[in-house]
Amino acid sequence: MHWQAFSQIERAVDGRRPTRSLLTLLAMHRGRVAASVGFFALKDTPLWLMPVVTAQIIDVVVAGGPLRSLALWAGIALVALVQNYPNHVAYTRLFMGAVRDIGRDLRNALAERLQALSIGFHTRANSAIVQTKVVRDVENVEVMLQQAAHPLLSATMVLAGAITMTAINVPQFLPVYALAIPLAVLLRAILNRRSRARNESFRREVEEFSARVGEMATLLPITRAHGLERVAVRRVAHGADGVRQAGFALDLLNGRFASLSWVSLQLLGVGCLVLAAWISVSGWLPITAGQVVLLSSYFALLTQAATGLLMLLPIIARGTESVRSIAEVLQEPDLELNEGKRPVERVAGDIRLERAEVRYEFGEPPALDDVTLEIRPGETVAFVGSSGSGKSTLLNLVLGFLRPTRGRVRLDGVDMQELDLRTFRRFVSVVPQESVLFEGSIRDNIVYGLGEVDDERVLAALRDANALEIVESQPRGWDTIVGERGARLSGGQRQRLSIARALVRDPRVLLLDEATSALDPESEAKVKEALARLMRGRTTLVVAHRLSTIRSADRIVVLEHGRIVETGSHDDLVAAGGRYAQLHRVQSA
Repeated sequence: MHWQAFSQIERAVDGRRPTRSLLTLLAMHRGRVAASVGFFALKDTPLWLMPVVTAQIIDVVVAGGPLRSLALWAGIALVALVQNYPNHVAYTRLFMGAVRDIGRDLRNALAERLQALSIGFHTRANSAIVQTKVVRDVENVEVMLQQAAHPLLSATMVLAGAITMTAINVPQFLPVYALAIPLAVLLRAILNRRSRARNESFRREVEEFSARVGEMATLLPITRAHGLERVAVRRVAHGADGVRQAGFALDLLNGRFASLSWVSLQLLGVGCLVLAAWISVSGWLPITAGQVVLLSSYFALLTQAATGLLMLLPIIARGTESVRSIAEVLQEPDLELNEGKRPVERVAGDIRLERAEVRYEFGEPPALDDVTLEIRPGETVAFVGSSGSGKSTLLNLVLGFLRPTRGRVRLDGVDMQELDLRTFRRFVSVVPQESVLFEGSIRDNIVYGLGEVDDERVLAALRDANALEIVESQPRGWDTIVGERGARLSGGQRQRLSIARALVRDPRVLLLDEATSALDPESEAKVKEALARLMRGRTTLVVAHRLSTIRSADRIVVLEHGRIVETGSHDDLVAAGGRYAQLHRVQSA
């Protein structure tokens, strides 16, 4: 899908008007939907035609002939029934194809929106809940459209056929059909008042339970290490009980409503049959035995259709609640706005912060406060300071994950507010403290997102990252699967592969966030050697707690409480006897 199509999906989905949203989504496939309705009308002909055939055959039997009329009506019934198969297949192909396309488009639009939302949103949002919206809620919408369309169209065709045939045969009986409409509306109103609240409660419980399960999976090593298995199970069990209670309350509501609907409409159907028979026997209207069957059959079909539609209300309520859930993401305003901004064609690596301030919440102290700093192309600048001093915030500001609440950040002299930061990040590589690998081969992880990359380029990156020995030690070389999050490799191995991933991209700007802090001395030595090759000739920003890893930096910037308190080389700062010297003495001891 093109981004304009994503935008169209986003505009279509409105959490305040879920029904209109669904109609708008269907209208995006109006050609196929309209054709499918035509095929449905043809294939459903037997439903309203068979009562007419039955009534005519009964009247032939009562009159004692003629036999050719019997053969005529039998032939009509045969043609009506046989045509159902090809038309039903055509309806299914067209309508269900449109529904599956809607499901695909919603999932793609959610993925696109999630990529456009700010890092702040993803920090607040729970990944398991987001996953539930993309998987479960979209599936609920698909199920609702699949299960609701057939009964709704069938009821419409039966109503049209019943009214037409009754108007032709016994027009005086038409007002009786009107009794079913207020009854169905009343029953729907009874359910609707309570259904939305129960469905929303159930959805929230499922989302919270998904979050608990995701949390349990993430914390599994910690849980095992501290013998907290029962605590973890109790937390999940508490969430499961919440889902059970909310789901059971919803089931009871739907069960009571289903029984009330069925009894009410069946009583109405029996009443119609008795009324038609009484009118025929009393002679109040000239109704034949066949017409009594006709009227009774049509009313039975109408009440059956109305019952079917009312039974669908729980599925429709669940689907519309899922539309509201999807809209929470598609209508989330916290976007990283890039569309229409100037693309970055090349990067020299000159970065300037001009009185930059970042506040996460107004009323709270700023994470960065009045920071002015120039980083020249090819320069290596290290940032140190105590926890919460603003080091990671500064890296996120340079990446464009955060926007300054005051001041500006310039890239090669241009205000980054004016740039499409997605195009800037093509010239950037990040090596974090914990290297993130996906469950694929070593080679796939290194060339992730680059398309076709020749083997020599990959080999060179592995060699420069001191990672070639990792590949050579694996049974299948770089086709070896690394496991989820690289679980089959050590921390040092994952980090060297992360450096190879950065090298193969040949970035102009490099961000290193505690890249060696979690490694043993032997792994750290290999990673530091690889990082030295990676940093050569590139603008590099380094965040480090271990001061020994940044001695060779061109400049060291000391941050405290979001402000720059010292700047200089390692030797200069140690000689100055300030905050850096204090940190150095503590670590040296």
